[in-house]
Amino acid sequence: MKSSFKLLTTSLLALGGCLFASDSRPNIVWIFAEDTSPWMGTYGHEANKLATPNIDSIAKAGVRFDRAYVPAPVCSACRSSMMVGANQIRFGSHEHRSSRAKDAQLYLPKGMKILPQIMKEAGYSTFNHGKTDYNFVWENDKVYSKIKLKGQTDNWGILKQNQPFFIQFQTKGGKINTKKLADERRTDPAKVTVPADYPQNELYRKVVAQHCDAIRVDDHHIGNILEGLKTSSLKDNTIVVYFSDHGANHLVRHKQMPTEGGLHVPFMLMGPNKWVPKQGVRKDLVSTLDLTATTLSWAGIQLPDWYEGRNLFAKDFKPRQWVASAKDRLDHTIDRVRTVRTDKFRYTRNYKLDRILLQPQYRDGQDYLKNLKELYAAGKLSEDLKRIYFGERPKEELYDVSKDPAQVNNLVGDPKFAKELNRHRKLLGAWLAKGDMGADEESPNALRHNGDNWQGGRGVNPEYEINREDNDGDGLSDKWEKLNGRNPQDGRITYEFDCGGWQTEGWLGRGIRDNIAGFQGFLQFRLPGKPGSLLRKGLKIKPNEYDQALLIKLRVDAPLEIEALANGKPLGSSLKVSASKQFQEVFFPLSEKANWKGVIKSLEIKLKESAGTDLEIDLIEVTRG
Repeated sequence: MKSSFKLLTTSLLALGGCLFASDSRPNIVWIFAEDTSPWMGTYGHEANKLATPNIDSIAKAGVRFDRAYVPAPVCSACRSSMMVGANQIRFGSHEHRSSRAKDAQLYLPKGMKILPQIMKEAGYSTFNHGKTDYNFVWENDKVYSKIKLKGQTDNWGILKQNQPFFIQFQTKGGKINTKKLADERRTDPAKVTVPADYPQNELYRKVVAQHCDAIRVDDHHIGNILEGLKTSSLKDNTIVVYFSDHGANHLVRHKQMPTEGGLHVPFMLMGPNKWVPKQGVRKDLVSTLDLTATTLSWAGIQLPDWYEGRNLFAKDFKPRQWVASAKDRLDHTIDRVRTVRTDKFRYTRNYKLDRILLQPQYRDGQDYLKNLKELYAAGKLSEDLKRIYFGERPKEELYDVSKDPAQVNNLVGDPKFAKELNRHRKLLGAWLAKGDMGADEESPNALRHNGDNWQGGRGVNPEYEINREDNDGDGLSDKWEKLNGRNPQDGRITYEFDCGGWQTEGWLGRGIRDNIAGFQGFLQFRLPGKPGSLLRKGLKIKPNEYDQALLIKLRVDAPLEIEALANGKPLGSSLKVSASKQFQEVFFPLSEKANWKGVIKSLEIKLKESAGTDLEIDLIEVTRG
């Protein structure tokens, strides 16, 4: 920590804040909305034109930031990051709702303090009305003042007696229940625009309309907060900020996704010209970490050395050239994604290539997600939507978001963008070089809590297998098989590749350059023109007298020679498979003469073909009589 920060904090504590008595430091109000995309009238969102007057009034009176991005597309990681002033991957708060279990708690690094604690120690009264959701252990008495507040709209008398104050009003935003909204105030689904990365059907028009309605309801509540501020005579010395923690909650490529939809948020503020110059609209790239830094600057407090944000109104302010964000575990779904946004492009790097892009999640029972899966199963999704929801996870993604804000057309591989791709690789690499605690997995205790104990345990990622028993030896734990509707006690090989949380189900490619995880339900890859194989280790299968054959269901676009081995020994002769647009079933009999005996510890499928053959495998299983 910088010595100047230590000295200033010590001085403020000694003087009890009197240092600023003649200066009359500003009061600071954060209106922090949940799950809200920038779909207000002030942002030109046509469906909400003239429907969000209170939110719009903040922008009109002060500054509206058109390109503001959060550090993470989920609440707890984003809020933890903003409280600390650094990206969550720097200090270990990147995993959603971590530190909840007593045997897996996380603490901030020594010397690090969160924003309201710093402000409290500097003489501010600090309050939070509603959600906190921080991914680390913290002490309420050190962070917030021991003064009891009332409701969100009737605290001004209390706040007036405790100036200067910093208060966060947490609003429900996109999570607001809109069922009681009057019919005349509802958004007409026929008049909304569904983003290009969703099905263009009636159901999704209703989803988009409902998010517009949620913003309208929240706008009314925000109006009550602003009216209270106005009538309390505090307005002339108070800064008001409105922003959100990530994108819309019912749009599955917004919330929880490190995309434009998930990371781009509304951000505007107003206040006395001394602290908030009336700048109208700002088009520069902004991180909401800049709000944390600017808040301390308003309070006259030197920024700690770990801060990654910058004072948005500093005399020597220099606009950002890029903004970076990160995604890690969300609820029971483990992931690791890093992304950087520049003026025109978004570059994304995926690390967990053995799972599809749309992993199992808490919204699986919702109509809009069921609809996606039903359309995919029926072959009614467009090719673009099939790919971005159920397709192979690419190692890298690059989008020209100035033309393709829905991120549908991945430009990686297009030679016209090779220079931009290389530039973005370097930008992200430099950002990660400063520290990424998400490179390591959580502790076994944390994994147990989130994978097995979280609301009944729905963790279907391979990382959870470290804590689980596999009593039948098929390489898949009893818990994992139950979660996927399989029999954990049958002692039978069955790999269906339909679990988005572990697409490969433990199979590895040898001599295959491609990612072997394909569209959901398949292993899918291109063969390199020389022998390659698929290998499954970690087995302890005991052959059953009723085992008949090893079945491989596949489709190939050129002739193929295939051989199956158990414990490195052939299960009969190799077989030839002809090219076909239909899936074919290949059987390797498990007779007494085959090497299907003892304990089967590994399976291997050897493949010989002509160069550039495309292969899909739908099923690998042992059939029984």
